[in-house]
This record gives sequence, structure tokens and C-alpha cells, in this order.
Amino acid sequence: MMRVAPLAFVLTLAAVPALAAPTSTRGNADLKKYCTGDALKLCGDIDPDDPAMDACFKKNRGALTENCRRAIDAYAGSGGK
Repeated sequence: MMRVAPLAFVLTLAAVPALAAPTSTRGNADLKKYCTGDALKLCGDIDPDDPAMDACFKKNRGALTENCRRAIDAYAGSGGK
């Protein structure tokens, strides 16, 4: 049973929400680097590739770290969704 908790933690990290997720088909390295913690904290129950992740980030924009907001702005400015 002790192995279940670490495995669950690793699986949670692998499924980090939308823009920042390493397994996501969306986003980029800067979003992963700067927004993973915010995604887990604010939108942790949303699938990374679900459009609901974008809505969660918009809804919680004021709570995002400055670096995450900058990464999102740069990504959007470069033609990213």
C-alpha cells in the first residue's frame, strides 16, 4: 500500500492540467516550466487537453504566478491558443 501513494503522486504530476502538462498535446516548454504548479493548485482536476483548462486559467488569472501569466501571454502572442 505504501507504493500506491508515490505512484498516485507521479500520475498526478504526469497529468498536470492543460497548458502546462508534459503529456498534453497543447502548450510549450515555458508553459510547462512556469505553470505546472499553478495548474496543479488551481485546476488539478481538469484534463490537460480539455478546453476547460483554458477557462480555469482565465477564471483564476489573478491567482496565477507572474511567471505563469507571462508564459501564457508569450504563448498567446506567438500564435498559440
